[in-house]
Amino acid sequence: MDCLRDGNSSIPKRLLVCPLMSSDKFLTVFTPTFNRAHTLRRLYESLCAQTCKDFEWLVIDDGSTDGTCSLVESFLSDGRISVRYIVKENGGLYTGYNTAYANIGTELNVCVDSDDFMPDNAVELIVKTWRERGTDRYAGIIGLDFYAGTDRPIAGYFPEKMTECYYLDLYIKRIHRGDSKQVMRTDLMKRVTPQIGFDGEKNFNPVYMLLQVCDEYPLLVLNENLCYVDYQNGDSMSGAIFRQYADSPRSFAKQRLLEMSLRRSTFMNNVRLMVHYIASSFLARDKDWLKRTPHKLLAMVCFAPGFLFYRYILYKNVVSYDRADSGSRR
Repeated sequence: MDCLRDGNSSIPKRLLVCPLMSSDKFLTVFTPTFNRAHTLRRLYESLCAQTCKDFEWLVIDDGSTDGTCSLVESFLSDGRISVRYIVKENGGLYTGYNTAYANIGTELNVCVDSDDFMPDNAVELIVKTWRERGTDRYAGIIGLDFYAGTDRPIAGYFPEKMTECYYLDLYIKRIHRGDSKQVMRTDLMKRVTPQIGFDGEKNFNPVYMLLQVCDEYPLLVLNENLCYVDYQNGDSMSGAIFRQYADSPRSFAKQRLLEMSLRRSTFMNNVRLMVHYIASSFLARDKDWLKRTPHKLLAMVCFAPGFLFYRYILYKNVVSYDRADSGSRR
């Protein structure tokens, strides 16, 4: 196969870039991926099995070196569903979201991770819900994630009579504190992209973009399974949170500042966020951390617990390193 070299990845010329194009589809399912060739086929097969085909699949390859390129080439050759494939330099999950939003032309979009997959009727439920209930008043739809291999929703179902909600309320008001699936209006997400990160920091959570949109617009509640989630060990963003705190402190500090500025945040939530912000600022060695926050009195009150949390993060990373080092010598 004729390939171009881009860093450590082999990129077929015809797959290198799929530019933004108008789409006659209603929904884009996009998947940022890095070295997940062993799980991508399961996702692909779940998309091929959808009862509604009014979607396209956009795969954003973050510089994989494990044969992902050849695998997606086979998907394209199959012609079973509409597939677009973009290969980019490795930059972390949020840069994959940036690339996706720059190349999505459908009304709605939803991210399905490369190690997850969709139930057969997920697209049908999304399309039907939005066409029956969707208006410009809503940011999109929020549905359920289920544990893979079960009929059990992560953190349970939404309240039975809830028809709409603000995303942040789910956490702050303890309505639903587990993973869920957000289907977003593309026009709104494009307003808050690209997400600007920091050199050398790849663990900047793309929820940063979602929070900005969902602070202004509620989501339609769909009390149905839209995605099976298969939590992976190792490099998944959902794991090793203390390592992520240490690896990307400026990114976490920026996110905490945003969260404290949201209209729907509460005082008690801001206390928690300030503790995190102070810890991240110490990790980043940011001498101007107090100048950056408009909540200076709260920052002074939270200084001690923030410093203690900073020390705890350091401790957890030392313990994690020692365990890994001990295991490698066995």
